[in-house]
Amino acid sequence: MKAEIIAVGSELLLGQISNTNARFISSQLAELGIDVYYHTVVGDNSKRLFETIKLAEQRADLIIFTGGLGPTKDDLTKETIATYLNKKLIMNEQALKYIKEFFKRMNREMTENNKKQALVLDGCTVLSNKHGMAPGMLLKGDKHAYILLPGPPKEMEPMFQFEAKPLLQKMLNGETIILSHVMRFYGIGEAELETKVQDLLDNQTNPTLAPLASDGEVTLRLTAKSETEEEAWEKIEMLQTEVFNRVGEYVYGYNNDSLASKLQEILSENHLTISAAESMTAGLFQSELASIPGMGAVLVGGMITYTEDIKVKQLGVKKQTINEYGVVSSECAEAMAMRIKEKFGTNIGIGITGAAGPDAHGGQPAGTVWIGIVLNDLAPVSYRLNLSGTRNTNRLRAVKFTIHYLIQLLREQGFKTI
Repeated sequence: MKAEIIAVGSELLLGQISNTNARFISSQLAELGIDVYYHTVVGDNSKRLFETIKLAEQRADLIIFTGGLGPTKDDLTKETIATYLNKKLIMNEQALKYIKEFFKRMNREMTENNKKQALVLDGCTVLSNKHGMAPGMLLKGDKHAYILLPGPPKEMEPMFQFEAKPLLQKMLNGETIILSHVMRFYGIGEAELETKVQDLLDNQTNPTLAPLASDGEVTLRLTAKSETEEEAWEKIEMLQTEVFNRVGEYVYGYNNDSLASKLQEILSENHLTISAAESMTAGLFQSELASIPGMGAVLVGGMITYTEDIKVKQLGVKKQTINEYGVVSSECAEAMAMRIKEKFGTNIGIGITGAAGPDAHGGQPAGTVWIGIVLNDLAPVSYRLNLSGTRNTNRLRAVKFTIHYLIQLLREQGFKTI
């Protein structure tokens, strides 16, 4: 099956918001083995949307629309599709009841135009919206299938994943089970990873293997088809073992793991606490950790030591260390890590210093970063990065590399990390 994703909304064309919906839906369709060849964006114009549907039908079996299901006049997606397919729009009483209850719960007056959100295409399967008001729809025709989804990602993503996706799987494969499993890597580039598993990519049948790079990370998606879930997992586990034997040192997690969530899991499981002294990242490392639920049990605190004076007077780094080696050095990063660990009484101390750019700093060129880590009573270790991105890209990559190196160090010291 081939699919096309049509995002409806003039705000997308004006650059006011990004089309993240297409990225999400494409990744979900890939798990089902559905190829997406086109992403289309069209404004709030019935005539142009009509023409877009006509073109999409020439090159796709499944057409997925996002946006334009709201209560205002410029929300015209389902009206245009109804006209195109010669279908009536009928009131879905369950959706209308939900909308009325929402306004009552919010103690707000419900205007008449909000009823429009409860209209659905005659003959469709209604997709309930548990995070908003407008329901979605799946309509199967003789040659094409159409899915209509709301535009806000907080409504669209759960609706697609939990309402539309199971229906698509059943429609496509009957009783066949399709399972996907993601392996997540850091510290290795997409090209190097692909080279190490090239023969697996060339000879894949079932299960399949698909690489993807994003934000300095690389993933491999393993997908298997079988008659039972158990058989599908057996296929995936065999391939995963083969991949792990080749590049397991770079694996940090699976599926919905992130570097920060994996670190939280590792620290919690091993009853370790952490503190950080940050210079160039200015609290970004701690902010990244704090975005993960449960991090409060392991992240004790830290300091932003942006200037040389604060590093010396508040953190306690010796001025002689800075004078002799500079603020952007392994010695300074390790000293920062040791002092913050002592101050906060944690198992792990982190020190991050560097030249984020665009200018040099501390006698070091832009992109130079030193990461210091102290674990328990071990001697401090440090890692150098030579980054080449923009200022904020360098800061974010420094944070991710810090987490990566810490996970690697914990693994080397025998802590359970996978």
